[in-house]
Amino acid sequence: MKSLLIATGAIALMLGTLAPAQAAGCLKGAAVGGVAGHVAGHGVLGAAAGCAVGRHEANKSSRQAAQQQQRQQTPTDGAPAQR
Repeated sequence: MKSLLIATGAIALMLGTLAPAQAAGCLKGAAVGGVAGHVAGHGVLGAAAGCAVGRHEANKSSRQAAQQQQRQQTPTDGAPAQR
């Protein structure tokens, strides 16, 4: 049981060091998923699923922030855009 938890932590650390730019949300999700999976008896599966969910949520919030920033830059006074 303890070795499974250590292996899950090692995998999460390796994922974080291999691609830090693309790991947004993965480490936090893997930690939460690993703990939940450990309680259910499937720590590694929980960590993998947590990583996937964490990345999905991070990407979703990133897209929403980009859309909001784009809306703020668009003129809203009703005047036609100059060419």
